Amino acid sequence: MAPMETRPVADPVPTTTGCPVPHVASVATGCPFPHDAQDATAPVRRSRADVFVRRLLRVHERPPGVTSASAYSAFQKSMVISGIRCTLTYVVFPFVLPLLGLAAGVGPIVGIVIGTVAIVCDVFTIRRFFAVDHKWRWRFSAIALSVVVLLFILLVEDFVDLFG
Repeated sequence: MAPMETRPVADPVPTTTGCPVPHVASVATGCPFPHDAQDATAPVRRSRADVFVRRLLRVHERPPGVTSASAYSAFQKSMVISGIRCTLTYVVFPFVLPLLGLAAGVGPIVGIVIGTVAIVCDVFTIRRFFAVDHKWRWRFSAIALSVVVLLFILLVEDFVDLFG
């Protein structure tokens, strides 16, 4: 019987600062978050769908300074902006400001501005995940695209309220 080949398991202590996963819990499977040192050494294989989306989003090879950490940061920021937009749309403008007697008719204008910024941020987030060839780029893109669709519906409603 031939001896089994063993490969080293992930360090129980994070080797990269800022890793969001406690490595003690993920020793058996390794860290699910790719660290930039690992990203640079792994060969990049892209499916037809990856190539299509990269062309559609005008993503070329990884630009200098773009890391997986910056992709997570962009995703977090775009989700926060979308959350702020929804909070303003569904809580502040319809309930809080009218109780205070303020901002009559301002809701659609602010909603259009914040919604547009949120959509742009979501698209840049998707671009960032594809630029770094992140292994979860499709999952994050699905979430971001769902948010974009909802924001687009809200934009249409704001335009109807403003001009209709």
